[in-house]
Amino acid sequence: MSKKTRAKTWFLVHSWLALPIWFFLLIVCVTGTLAVVSQEIVWLANPQIRASQPADETQPLSYGQILTAIQQERPELAVEWLSSPEESHFALTAQVSEPGGGTFRLYINPYTGAIQGVSPNFDFQAFTRALHGWWLVPFTNGYSWGWYLVSLLGLPLLVSLITGLVVYKRFWKGFFTPRLRFNQGARIFWGDFHRLSGIWSIWFIAVISITGTWFLIEALLSNLHISISTEGPPAFVARHEVPLTADGLAPKQLDLDRISAIATEQIPGLEVSFISMPEDAYSHYSVGGRGWYPLMFQTADINPYTGAVAGANLLDDRSALEFVTESMRPLHTGDFGGLWIKLIWFFFGLVLSMMVLSGLLIWSKRTVQATANLAKRAQRVRTQTLSPSQVTEGQP
Repeated sequence: MSKKTRAKTWFLVHSWLALPIWFFLLIVCVTGTLAVVSQEIVWLANPQIRASQPADETQPLSYGQILTAIQQERPELAVEWLSSPEESHFALTAQVSEPGGGTFRLYINPYTGAIQGVSPNFDFQAFTRALHGWWLVPFTNGYSWGWYLVSLLGLPLLVSLITGLVVYKRFWKGFFTPRLRFNQGARIFWGDFHRLSGIWSIWFIAVISITGTWFLIEALLSNLHISISTEGPPAFVARHEVPLTADGLAPKQLDLDRISAIATEQIPGLEVSFISMPEDAYSHYSVGGRGWYPLMFQTADINPYTGAVAGANLLDDRSALEFVTESMRPLHTGDFGGLWIKLIWFFFGLVLSMMVLSGLLIWSKRTVQATANLAKRAQRVRTQTLSPSQVTEGQP
């Protein structure tokens, strides 16, 4: 075997070994695309999660009214937190616990307060996100190896974007003179599609690859116990601040509507979207929601007896680094601007998945042809080195 032939052989071995990586990347892209609209898929499949507005003038119930409705219908349940949907056609979610200690979630109609159904702990939305994010590998001691396996793809995806722009000379011309040839064979079509979709998806590939690489860094920092958060320690109600009751019953706490009002008064621009109840007599209400910056949440701890804001993690409290790092997840998932942002992310997720598929098809055809050509050449060389009698007799 000549040196050139040996080099081609090793290159083909390298190409065939890349086959699992291609399929792995394709599955990650497809599952990520599904995860973007997984909540909407659940909405289509499960009527219990839907919440239609009865009339144009009907307003959603307040958190206090929702809590009262749940307690009237299921008085044995203890509500742990309430979370409002970002879109009005979704039901409100409440996590509750039973006297025996079991916890589950309820779908609550935000306009009537009626319990519409029970949410499974691991629904389709959770399944697609877990499959895409860490391949269902459990987190036993820090981040799972499935998380590392998926997030590592951010690096080659980013490098492929950079190298693709370098290889494709004057790529910006594709914006003005797009070319997609349908009548010159599959290889030409998939090559044109790969380049054209890559040009129009530059911004999306950059977002996905950079945020995916951050998830890798995030896992490394967490497992090394390195924190970049500026949030202080959790706040607790001092013992002397807890009101005493003569009958030994739990002290009376402020209702949810008062807590929501305090939060919106003390934090300008806050849109309350979830409230967590105090876990015990020394815990605070935890109130949170988005502010003027849609990619980050703001939270506040409110004293359940006095209404004082004991602690807060607001936009003004974040460092410049936190503004970047905390924006990574919503930018990756498209979960920050309602249905239309999700649809944009879903569309370009499909395009990215098709790019990977087209690259896989182009790679497969080239590799198969190169392997066949190398095999034919090896056969010719072998035939030429045999004597005529060996060729006739079929001897080695």
